[in-house]
Amino acid sequence: MQPIHLAWVDYTILIAYVAFVVGIGWALARYMKTSSDFLTSGRSIPTWVTGLAFISANLGALELVGMAASGAKYGIATSHFYWVGAIPAMVFLGVFMMPFYYGSKARTVPEYLQMRFDVRVMTLNAAAFAVMTVFASGISMNALAKLLNQLLGWDYNFALLICSGVVLVYVLKGGLTSAIYTEVLQFFMIVLGFAPVVYLGLKDVGGWHALTHSLQTVAANPAALQLKPIGEVYRANAWTGAWQPLLAGPESNPMGVDWFAMVFGLGFVLSFGYWCTNFLVVQRAMAAKNMTAARNTPLVAAVPKMFFPLLVILPGMIAIALAVTPGKNYRLPPPPIDSGRFAAAIEVLAKAPSQEFGVTYDTVSQAIGMKMSKEKVQKLVQSDSVASLASVITREQDAQAAVQSSRTALKQLKRGGTASGSDIANAENTVAQAKNTLALADQKYQEISGDLNERLRDAVTVNDYDGVIFSLVKRYCPPGLLGLALTALLASFMSGMAGNVTAFNTVWTYNLYQTGRRHLVDTPRPCTLDYKGGKNEDIVLTPKEPADRHFLWMGKFITVVGILLSIACAYFAKQYNNAMDIIQLVFGFVNAPLFATMAFGMFWKRTTAAAAFYGLFAGIAGSAVFHALTLAEGNTPGLKGGYIHVLQVFPSEMAQNFWLATFSFMVCLTFTLVISLATTRTKSDAELKGLVYSLTPKIKDADQPWYQRPAIVGLVLIAVCVILNFIFW
Repeated sequence: MQPIHLAWVDYTILIAYVAFVVGIGWALARYMKTSSDFLTSGRSIPTWVTGLAFISANLGALELVGMAASGAKYGIATSHFYWVGAIPAMVFLGVFMMPFYYGSKARTVPEYLQMRFDVRVMTLNAAAFAVMTVFASGISMNALAKLLNQLLGWDYNFALLICSGVVLVYVLKGGLTSAIYTEVLQFFMIVLGFAPVVYLGLKDVGGWHALTHSLQTVAANPAALQLKPIGEVYRANAWTGAWQPLLAGPESNPMGVDWFAMVFGLGFVLSFGYWCTNFLVVQRAMAAKNMTAARNTPLVAAVPKMFFPLLVILPGMIAIALAVTPGKNYRLPPPPIDSGRFAAAIEVLAKAPSQEFGVTYDTVSQAIGMKMSKEKVQKLVQSDSVASLASVITREQDAQAAVQSSRTALKQLKRGGTASGSDIANAENTVAQAKNTLALADQKYQEISGDLNERLRDAVTVNDYDGVIFSLVKRYCPPGLLGLALTALLASFMSGMAGNVTAFNTVWTYNLYQTGRRHLVDTPRPCTLDYKGGKNEDIVLTPKEPADRHFLWMGKFITVVGILLSIACAYFAKQYNNAMDIIQLVFGFVNAPLFATMAFGMFWKRTTAAAAFYGLFAGIAGSAVFHALTLAEGNTPGLKGGYIHVLQVFPSEMAQNFWLATFSFMVCLTFTLVISLATTRTKSDAELKGLVYSLTPKIKDADQPWYQRPAIVGLVLIAVCVILNFIFW
C-alpha cells in the first residue's frame, strides 16, 4: 500500500483533535488532588457519560481494526461478538453484578475479590489483569503505528513513540476523568468518521444484494483469496449467514467453529468473562455517581453496541466483495514488507534470466519472507522490467564508478598545482556530466524497482486483514473526509490505549503496590524498649501509611511505566495479522478462568478462599498448557501455539481461542468446586453480606419508570438482540 499525502484540511482536523484531547487533560489537571481523583474519578460522573465511555473504552484496535479484519476473514459470523458475545453479558452485568461491585465500595475488581476471598486471590488476579491490559494497550499501539506507516509512510517506531506520547500527556494530566471524557468525544468521532466509508463502500459494490452475491462467489472459490486450499469450498452463505454455516459444522464456515464453541466458548465463557470481570470496562461503571447510574451504564452502552456491526464488520465484508468483483482493481492488502527485503528480492530478479525459474522462485520467496504465487512470480520474471534490470543495474554501477573516477582526477589536478584553468574546468565538466549520467541511471532504476516492488507485493499470497480498514479509508476518502476518517482511527486507538493504561495504573497502585506495602512494609513490628536502670518493655510499633499524595505520585509514575510496557507488547502484536485473534487469546488466558472464580464467589457462599486461589491459578496454567499443545491450521509451532507438542490442529486461530477459553474455564470451575467442598469457609455470612447474592438485600426499583429499571430494560435489549440474530440467520 503506497503512502498517501494529506491535504492541509486533513492535517487541520488531526491537529485540532489532538490539541483538544490534550487540552481536556490539561483542563482537568487542577482537579486531580488525590489518588481517588486521579485513579477512580471520585465516583462523580453521570450515566450518559459513563455509558458512552463504557463502550468507547472497548472501541480500540479490537473494535475497528480487529472487527473489520474478522469481517473480511470470517464474514457476518463476526457479529456474534456483539449479539451473542456482548449484549447478554452486558445486561447480566448491569442487572446482577454491578450491585456487588458498586455496593461493596471496592475500588477495583481485584479489590472485590480480596473482600470476598483473601489477598492471595486478589494478587493473582491483579497481576494477570495488569499483564492483560498492557498487551491490550500494545495491540492498539501496534494497530495505530501500522496505520500511520501504511497510510502516511511514517516510520513504525517513530509512530509508536509519538502516539504513546500523546496518550501519556492527557492521561498523566487528567487521570481517569480525562480518559472518560475523551472517550465520549472519541465515540462520536468514530461514528462520524466511519459512517461515510461504509456508505461509499456499500454503494461501490452495488448495494446489499450485490454484496451477498459477491460473497457467495468467495465461498465457492475461497482459494482465490488464499482463504482455503485449492479445491475446498464453503457453503454459499458462509460469509452472509450468522447461524446456518455454524449449525452445518466447522468445515462449512471460515471461522472453523461449531455452535457449541460459539455459544459456550464465546457467548458464555469469553463474553461473560470479559464484560463482567474486566476492570477496564467495569471501571467506567464504577465511576458513576450512584448505584442507579452504575447499573444503567452497561445498559446504555448496549444500545449502540447492538448496531455497531454495521459500522465495523461490514467494511471487512465489503473488502472481500471488492476483491472478487471484476473491474474494481482492489486486492486484500498484503502484510507490510521492509524495504531491505525488496532490495534483496530485486538482486535475485537481476539474475533470473540466467538461472532456473525454480531457483529464482525459492530465492525470491526467501528474500520477501512470505508465501508467493508461482504464477505471478513467473510472469514477473518474464516481464520487460526484469529483462532490462541487469543492464540498468550495470549502467548505474558504471555511472557511480565514473563519478568516483572523475572526482579523483579533479582532486589530483588541483593538488598538483601545475594544471591550467582550462584543464580544471574540463575536469569539473567531466564530473558534472558523470553526475547527470548517474542521475538518469538512478531515475531509471527507481522506476523499474518501484514497478517490481508493486508486483512483488501483489505476488504475496498472505493477507494482512488488519490492513483492510486502512485500504478502504485510502480508497474512498477525499481530502477533508480523509482527515475525518483518520481522526476516527486515531480516536479509536487512543481510546483503547488510554482505557487500558488507566485500568493498569489503578490496579497496580491500589491492589499491588498499596496492598503490598501494607503486608510487607507498613506492618506492625514487635520491639523492646530499653530504659535506664535495666527496665525493658515489649511493644508493637505500627508504621504509618504514607500520605495520599504518595499514592497519587505512584499512580502517575506507573502510568509512564504502563506506556513503556505497552510499547514492548506492540512489537509482539506485530506477529499477528488479525488483532481480534490475539486479543481473544489474551482474554482466554485471563478472563475465562476469572469468570468461573467470580461466578462461584458471587453466587455460592460455600466457595472458599483456597479454592478460589488454586482454581484461578489452575485455570490460567491450563490455558498455557492448552496453547502449548494446540495450533491453528497454517501456523508453525512457536508464539502462536504448539511450542511443546502439537496434539490438536484447529481450523482457525479463532477456533483455537474459543476452545482454549472453554478449557481454562472448565479447569478453574472443576478445581474451585472440588477444593471448596474439601476445605472450610473462613468467612461468616455476616462478613459476606453485600458480596454474595443470597446474603445481600435485593434492590427495590418498583417505584421507578420502566425505562429506569435495569431488569426490564435488559429484557428489551435481549429481545432486540434475538430479532437481529433471526434477521441474519
